[in-house]
Amino acid sequence: MKNADFLIVNRKLLPECFSKVVETRRLLESHAEKDVSSAVRRTGISRSTYYKYKDDVFSLNSEKTGRKAVISMLLSHEIGVLSNVLNTLSSFGGSVIAISQSVPIHNVASVMLTLDVSRLESPVRDVLSGISDIRGVEDARLVLVE
Repeated sequence: MKNADFLIVNRKLLPECFSKVVETRRLLESHAEKDVSSAVRRTGISRSTYYKYKDDVFSLNSEKTGRKAVISMLLSHEIGVLSNVLNTLSSFGGSVIAISQSVPIHNVASVMLTLDVSRLESPVRDVLSGISDIRGVEDARLVLVE
């Protein structure tokens, strides 16, 4: 998926069922409900609504984000840029699971970070903004959140 495939929209503008899908997923992941049937009954949506949207609707705030996120970046090939990104992630409470980096072309390297975001102290969008503000970060985009 490309970054253009995502929109950040205030939940007040969306049908209520989207918020209920996110809540249903939270109930299942936290083991507050043992199965989909009981979780959808509690949130007031149908099983078909949950299954239709469960892989496409999620919340970006830290309480409901999940455990993993993937960020794609273009970094200038300069000493310390990646180190500054990693330090910034750590300051927000993020933890790196995996790093994939290309060979720099025209002094720019493509970097993919898979992160554990379960302990973030801020919303993912704030983390992304903090990374984007680092000197040498040409582009930073959220690819996906689990």
